[in-house]
Amino acid sequence: MELRWRFVSDDLDWHALAAMYHAAPLGNKTADGLKIAFNNSMFKCFVYDANNLVAAGRALADGVDCSYICDVAVLPEYQGLHIGKEIVSRLINLSAGHKKIILYAVPGKEPFYQKLGFKPMTTAMAIFENEANAVAQRYIISNE
Repeated sequence: MELRWRFVSDDLDWHALAAMYHAAPLGNKTADGLKIAFNNSMFKCFVYDANNLVAAGRALADGVDCSYICDVAVLPEYQGLHIGKEIVSRLINLSAGHKKIILYAVPGKEPFYQKLGFKPMTTAMAIFENEANAVAQRYIISNE
């Protein structure tokens, strides 16, 4: 297996990216939505095995203050090969010079990211479009 790394979304098959997120599993993201999200992200990373997209991630960044790493996904058959760790490391390196690098993770994956230097925050808060689902997925704590 020889992995190929790309940092631009030129010629990306957005439907393949959506299928990868579904298989990873990181939810049902549309090809159109992913195209908007990745094209609006300062940093992006795509990993291919031959011509097959096997992993991706991105960072929203303003160039000086904050870089936010999100949507890191690896196909199940490629998990455990340190590809996710390498994506995060590369996005951290691309984000060098920002005062803070923030990461949003799936609940239960915190130990993985702590090994990469991330610390839990006490002040993070969020508003979700589907609050009930966010509570059920343990992304937020219900005020009830």
